[in-house]
Amino acid sequence: MCCDGGPCSGFTDRVSNDTGAVFRGGTMSIREQIRQALSLSASDARQLHARHVNPTFIEALELFGFGRDFVKAEGLSLWDHEGHEVLDFLAGYGAVSLGHNHPDVRAAIEEVLQARAPHFLLVSPQRLAAALAKRLAVVAPGDLDLCTFGSSGSEAVESALKLARAATRRPRFVSADRSYHGTTLGALAVTGSVRHRAPFEPLLDGCVRVPFGDPFALERELKRRDVAAVVLEPMQGEGGMRPAPHGYLAEAARLCRRYGSLLVLDEIQTGLGRCGYLFLCEEQNVEPDVLLLAKGLSGGLAPISVMITRGRLWERAYGTLQRYDLHCTTFGGGPVACAAGLATLEVIERDRLVHAAAAAGEYLRERLRAATAGHPLVREVRGRGLLWGIELDAPGGGMGADLAGQWVVIGLLERGMLTQVCADATGVVRVQPPLTVTREAIDRFAEALRATLADHAAGRWSTVAAAASRAVKTSLARAFA
Repeated sequence: MCCDGGPCSGFTDRVSNDTGAVFRGGTMSIREQIRQALSLSASDARQLHARHVNPTFIEALELFGFGRDFVKAEGLSLWDHEGHEVLDFLAGYGAVSLGHNHPDVRAAIEEVLQARAPHFLLVSPQRLAAALAKRLAVVAPGDLDLCTFGSSGSEAVESALKLARAATRRPRFVSADRSYHGTTLGALAVTGSVRHRAPFEPLLDGCVRVPFGDPFALERELKRRDVAAVVLEPMQGEGGMRPAPHGYLAEAARLCRRYGSLLVLDEIQTGLGRCGYLFLCEEQNVEPDVLLLAKGLSGGLAPISVMITRGRLWERAYGTLQRYDLHCTTFGGGPVACAAGLATLEVIERDRLVHAAAAAGEYLRERLRAATAGHPLVREVRGRGLLWGIELDAPGGGMGADLAGQWVVIGLLERGMLTQVCADATGVVRVQPPLTVTREAIDRFAEALRATLADHAAGRWSTVAAAASRAVKTSLARAFA
């Protein structure tokens, strides 16, 4: 059938006709197709993405002045299609933990591919998953020793929620206001961000939120003794880079033990050296019942996440022949991702990147505070290690703090620095370079920040003023359409 106009040739015709000269399959080799995709012009790439992936994303990029088309990345540096270098102080929201295309992580992935190991063979032990799980058990806090792998942070959160319900036989979950734990329905149910939750409600029953940092509000919920787990971030990321108050995590752990609930710590953004500790919960000497990691675990080269818990908890939830396979994923623990994870942990240990992140983070803190000192637009600089937020006040003139955040981001981009605002606190500019960031790069970032803020003091709003105005007008037009 394929040889005389059947389904196969029909597919080729549809691909060719749909995208014209931008992408032609069928007559090209796979390598040629990949090379052609990588060499798309900026306008063709935007056109294809808008048509077949997310049209509003492309519109948002244009509204807020993100016109750069990045085509190459190495270490801390990105290059656009015109050859201009930009230093990456966003690091894929923490996923690119070792810098772009780290050679040791690439070598580990290539080793697995050259070995022709079986992929996603779910009827035998997964060697690399087992090896990575052992390595994680060695470095994890306390006696956490059993890993469940997935492909995203949201999957790790889902794993924790299911484990907690199955192990405790309790229905409810408690999380914090302004928290962010993912985009799947279960993860959204424990997310504090109203903007992310509202379009999908009603969500999972039995999920309540309490003020972040308030142990009394937490205890009021736990006293009912029907809470399966408390889910917290040691430092809220999308909620505005807000570290937990001193002693709060330790008190949360004590209350969970007292009332028989599990403590789940979401270290997807804060873990693996990001905050100057291998895990930020170590700052308060807290050992959770469940630890969640993702983002930086693969060094930015493969999707991976993990839920780490105690073996005895897993046994309570799944330790029978009727239940052992009730939670699993096809791609969790795949060899490429696990090889990347092993390499990433090795680089972190070998290059002493936890210590380096603590030292670089202290220097970054000093330089950020010096660059923003006394500026009327800046309310606060806060964070830990290499995860910082610059909270802004509304600058007046009809522009709120949320758009001021985007103004600073674009001002930095114009000066060769990539950052972004926090998803649920858009008046906070996030600063999170790779763990391998240098003092020289920090100095360049601080100078770019100083110059951007100086534009505000001088009344120069750069190109983002017009972009912000367009965004507001577009939003209003849609709201009243």
